[in-house]
Amino acid sequence: MARYEHLPIYKKAMEMSVYVEETVRYFSRYHKYGIGADLRDISRQILRLVIRANSTQHKSPVLQELVEACEQFKVTVVLAKEIKAFQNFNSFQQAAGLATSLCRQSEGWLGSSKKGQDH
Repeated sequence: MARYEHLPIYKKAMEMSVYVEETVRYFSRYHKYGIGADLRDISRQILRLVIRANSTQHKSPVLQELVEACEQFKVTVVLAKEIKAFQNFNSFQQAAGLATSLCRQSEGWLGSSKKGQDH
């Protein structure tokens, strides 16, 4: 299996997963087991997709899944903000920043993977 610990996107995904775990802990019980569980699941899915994409030869299909998962995470973060699940605005802002960064990195990786296939 290919090494993935050195990848910036893996480090950011791990940072995001840890942040989500710490933040969801402070959601109300109602939000913790609903949207909080969704955030936790998607963040772990993103980590798994980064590892899978790094270890596969044909990266584009997995990277497309990664991009979609990042977008899904971003939308879920915004929904959590709208229903006031976050303890404060700073918690939302941090989660949104991590989500945006991951979306950019995953889209960039997908773009460079497609360019590599064209040559």
